[in-house]
Amino acid sequence: MGLIQEIDYGTPASTSEKQVTLTVDGFTVTVPEGTSIMRASMEAGIAIPKLCATDMVDAFGSCRLCLVEIDGRNGTPSSCTTPVAPGMVVHTQTGRLKDIRRGVMELYISDHPLDCLTCAANGDCELQTQAGVVGLRDVRYGYEGDNHVFKKNDGAENFKWMAKDESNPYFTYDPSKCIVCSRCVRACEEVQGTFALTIEGRGFESRVSPGMHQLFIDSECVSCGACVQACPTATLSEKSVIKIGQPEHSVVTTCAYCGVGCSFKAEMRGDELVRMVPYKDGKANRGHSCVKGRFAYGYSTHKERILNPMIREKVSDPWREVSWQEALTHTANEFRRIQYQYGRTSIGGITSSRCTNEETYLVQKLIRQGFRNNNVDTCARVCHSPTGYGLGQTFGTSAGTQDFDSIEQTDVVMIIGANPTDAHPVFASRMKKRLRKGAKLIVLDPRRTDIVRSAHIEAQHHLPLKPSTNVAVVTALAHVIVTEGLFDEAFIRERCDWDEFQDWASFVALPENSPEVVGQLANLDPEDIRGAARLFATGGNGAIYYGLGVTEHSQGSTTVIAIANLAMATGNIGRPGVGVNPLRGQNNVQGSCDMGSFPHELPGYRHVSGDAVRDIYESLWGVKLDDEPGLRIPNMLDAAVDGSFKGLYVQGEDILQSDPDTKHVAAGLAAMECVVVHDLFLNETANYAHVFLPGSTFLEKDGTFTNAERRINRVRKVMAPKNGLADWEVTQKLAQAMGLAWNYQHPSEIMDEIAKTTPSFAKVSYDYLEKMGSVQWPCNEQAPEGTPIMHISGFVRGKGKFIRTEYVATDERTGPRFPLLLTTGRILSQYNVGAQTRRTDNVMWHSEDRLEIHPHDAENRGLRDGDWVRLTSRSGETTLRALITDKVSPGVVYTTFHHPDTQANVITTDFSDWATNCPEYKVTAVQVGASNGPSEWQRDYDEQARNSRRIATLEAAE
Repeated sequence: MGLIQEIDYGTPASTSEKQVTLTVDGFTVTVPEGTSIMRASMEAGIAIPKLCATDMVDAFGSCRLCLVEIDGRNGTPSSCTTPVAPGMVVHTQTGRLKDIRRGVMELYISDHPLDCLTCAANGDCELQTQAGVVGLRDVRYGYEGDNHVFKKNDGAENFKWMAKDESNPYFTYDPSKCIVCSRCVRACEEVQGTFALTIEGRGFESRVSPGMHQLFIDSECVSCGACVQACPTATLSEKSVIKIGQPEHSVVTTCAYCGVGCSFKAEMRGDELVRMVPYKDGKANRGHSCVKGRFAYGYSTHKERILNPMIREKVSDPWREVSWQEALTHTANEFRRIQYQYGRTSIGGITSSRCTNEETYLVQKLIRQGFRNNNVDTCARVCHSPTGYGLGQTFGTSAGTQDFDSIEQTDVVMIIGANPTDAHPVFASRMKKRLRKGAKLIVLDPRRTDIVRSAHIEAQHHLPLKPSTNVAVVTALAHVIVTEGLFDEAFIRERCDWDEFQDWASFVALPENSPEVVGQLANLDPEDIRGAARLFATGGNGAIYYGLGVTEHSQGSTTVIAIANLAMATGNIGRPGVGVNPLRGQNNVQGSCDMGSFPHELPGYRHVSGDAVRDIYESLWGVKLDDEPGLRIPNMLDAAVDGSFKGLYVQGEDILQSDPDTKHVAAGLAAMECVVVHDLFLNETANYAHVFLPGSTFLEKDGTFTNAERRINRVRKVMAPKNGLADWEVTQKLAQAMGLAWNYQHPSEIMDEIAKTTPSFAKVSYDYLEKMGSVQWPCNEQAPEGTPIMHISGFVRGKGKFIRTEYVATDERTGPRFPLLLTTGRILSQYNVGAQTRRTDNVMWHSEDRLEIHPHDAENRGLRDGDWVRLTSRSGETTLRALITDKVSPGVVYTTFHHPDTQANVITTDFSDWATNCPEYKVTAVQVGASNGPSEWQRDYDEQARNSRRIATLEAAE
C-alpha cells in the first residue's frame, strides 16, 4: 500500500479521431491530431521537464522548461504549446536544451526560499523535483538584490515581500514561494470557472492575487481546492499537510456529500487522514472538487460525535451509555413488544440517503423480512419522489437519462428549480465551462441564482416565475413549440404514441396555456416565455437539468411529467448532449431509491403487489412478504399521533429538522414508544429518541454509492470505525437480535445478493467495479459496460408517453395576513441539515440561516440588512436575520435550512405533492416583520433540546 500516483500528461487530451504518428527521441508514437508534443512524449514514457503545464488546464508556455528541438525547425519551441504533426522528429534531451533548462531553473531558484527541509511541500514539490531533473547544482546569481523572499534586505523593509495569507481555514498562501506559473489562476478560470484569482503587476513585480489584492477569505474564492491542487510549490498548501506532514498511502473512495458522487484519493498517514485529493480518473468529477468534498471531512473526528450506544426510558431522561449487546437486545425486545401489543404494522423504518447501497438494502430487508411489513421510506420522499413517479410514467424508469459527460455536447442548457453552483458545484463547473464555449442558457427560478450571471456567462433567458406556477410555465413553453410547429415530428412518430401526442398537443395549444395568459399568472413577460421556448426547440441539443424547485411542490410530479413532455416533443432524448436530468441532493439518494426504500416498491422499482417479484425475495428470505404498500413518512407520523404507530428505526436521517411542519413531526415522534436513531451525532430527531446507535462515516466502511447519473461508485474503508462497527454491521446485529439468521461477512456479499435479485444490477459486483472503475445502471447482460445514456433506441416502457399537465393552483395562498411567498434552498458551504458541515470550518462562510428579502419589501417593513426579523406562517414562526438582496423578486423571500436554531421547517406547511406526498417546501405564505429576539417556540425548542441531550456520567467506584 502506497500513494496512488496519477500521471500528469502536461496538457489535456485531444478528442480528434484522426491519428498522427511522430518520433520522439527515436521512439515512434501515434496520438490523436491536436495532441501536444509534451503529452505525446509522456504517452511514450518520456517525461519532458515542466512547471507551468498540467493536464487539468490548457497549455500556457510560460515556464520555458519544456523546450524541445524539432528536425527541420529553428529554435526551441515549448512542447506544451506545440501540436504534433505527421512525421515530426522531436528531441527532448540535447546539450543545448540542458543548458537552457538549467539557466531557467537558476532564475527560479534565485528568487525562491531555500527552506526545503522544513517546507510543507518537501517530498511533494515540483520545483524541487524539476531542479533535480535538469541537474541544477549551483545558482550563479546569488540572493542579493531585488527578491520576494526576505522580509528585509540589508536591514531595510523589502516592499516586494508579502506576508503569508492564512485567512482561509483550509489552506495558506505564501507569496514568497510563488514562481508565477499561473497554474492556480488558470485552474480557477478553466476548471472551477470562478475567476477569483489574477496576476497583478508586470515583470518582476508579478504575483498571484485573490481578487483586488484581497485576502483569500475576503475574495470570491469558493475554496474548491483547484488552485491548491494545481500549485507546483508550497505557495498554496493545505493546513492539514503543514500540521501532519506528507501522506504515505492513499485509497480511492467516493465523497459522501451531494449527488455528484466525486471520486477522491483519501491520503493517509497511518490511520490519520491528511487530505482528500480529487481523483482524475473519477468519471463524475474528472479530478475536480468543491469545498465540502475537498476539505469538510473534519466532522468525522469532531468532539460531539457519539461513539457508544445509549438508551433511556423516557425522552426527558438523560442518556445512559450501554454496550452494543444491551442496546440491540433492548431495541429488539421493544420492537417485538410493540408489535405484540399494537399489531404487525405498528413499527417501521427510514433508510438513509447518506449510507451505502448495501446498508440501505439491509434496512429495507430488515423491515420486510424482520418487521414483516412495508413501512419503509427514505428522504427521497421529501425531495425527488416526484422524479420517480413522473419519469416512471413517461419514460418507464425513475432516473436521469444522461451521464455528466453529456454536458460537453449540449447546445442549450435549461435549468429549472435548481441552483447547481451551490448544491452541485463540481458539475456546475463543467456546465459553466460548456456555457463559456458558447452553449446557451435558460433558467427558470424565482431567484437570480449565481449561474444566471457570472464570469463570462449570462443566461439568454431568466424566467423568475412566481413560486407554485411551474406547471403553467413549462406547459406554456410547450404551447409555443406546438403552435409554432417547432416539435420534432419524426422523433415523436418513431419513439412515442402519436395519438397520445396529438391529444397532448391539443391540450397545450389551448388559449389558457398561452404565454400571454400564463405570463400574468407567473409574473413573466410573455415574450420571454416565447423566446425561451424557441431557443430550446431550435438551438440544437437541448438538455434539461432540474432540482428540488421542481419536485417540492403540490404539483411536483406534474411538473416532472411536463418536463418529460417537453424533451420528447423536441426530440431531446436518447443521445449525448440532451436528456432530462434530475440533480439529486444527497450522495446516495438515487441508490436509496434503487434499493427499495419506498413502501410500495421492492429493489429495482418493482411494485410489492407483483407476485413474481415477491417470489424472488420470499424464496431467498424464507418469509411471506406483505403485498400491500406500507406507510410513507407523513403517514407514519399521522398514525403515531392517532396512536396506531409506535416504533421507528431511523438510520442516518434527521426528519425533525428536514421534514416539513416541524411541530407535527415532533408530535408524531413524541407519541411513539420506541424511536431508534442510528447516526453520527445527537441530531434533532434524537431529542425524541429512546435508543441511540452510533454510526460510522464514509471513511470507515466499504460499500457503494449511486450518484445522480446512476453511476455506481465504490466506497472504500480507509480507517477503522471509531464506534467499533460499520453501519451495515449494526443493522445486521439488530436483525440477529430479532431472530433473523443473517451472516454477511463483507458488504460485497450484500451487493452479490442485490445483483442476484435486481435485474438492473445483475452484472454488478465489487470485482467488476474494480475492473471498470464505475458503471451506470442498468448493468446486465444486455448492457455489460453499463448505460451512460438511457432510451437510445427506445424507451424502457416501449413508447414514450405524453400526459396532459393540467395546472392546479396550490391551496397555499397569499393574502392580507401572509402576503409574501417563502421558498427554501441550500448554500454552497453547507449541506442538508448541516449535521456534518456545521461541525467543520465551513461555518466561517455560513454560520447562520439568513432571510433573503427584496429591498422593496424590506423598505415597506422598515427593515435594514442584518436586522432580526420574525418570519410567520399559518404553521408557526421563527426569527432570523435579514439579508436584503435583489436576487429575489418582490413578494418572494428565501432562506436555507442548515441550522437547527432557526428551524425553517416550523414555517412550512403540510401541503404535498398529489402523487407522492413530497412536501411543498417551495411555497409557503408568510409575513415578515421586525423582531426583538427568538420566538417563544424557539426558546421552548432550545430548552427541550438541551435537556434531551444530557448524558449521564458514570460515578467512579469508591
